[in-house]
Amino acid sequence: MRALPAHLLLCVLAFACLALAMARHQAAVFGKDLTRAASRSLRGIGWGALLAALWLAIAARGWILGLVYYSGCASLAAGIVFCALIAHERLSA
Repeated sequence: MRALPAHLLLCVLAFACLALAMARHQAAVFGKDLTRAASRSLRGIGWGALLAALWLAIAARGWILGLVYYSGCASLAAGIVFCALIAHERLSA
């Protein structure tokens, strides 16, 4: 079995950070809102990780296939984070 590509892992990290930068998800996961600085840092890390994943995908597969591959990884990662947030909310209730 092959290891997960770095593109996908970076996208999952990015979307997790972007989700946790939102007050609604902070309340669900941490039980309180984070400071503005922490939220801003999470948002910056999330966007930076998405850009890094895009760069890796393009470097590995070229412009055309890299963009297509990145789109697929980003969509899958968003779905993984979305499902993880739902599962966390249901298991903590």
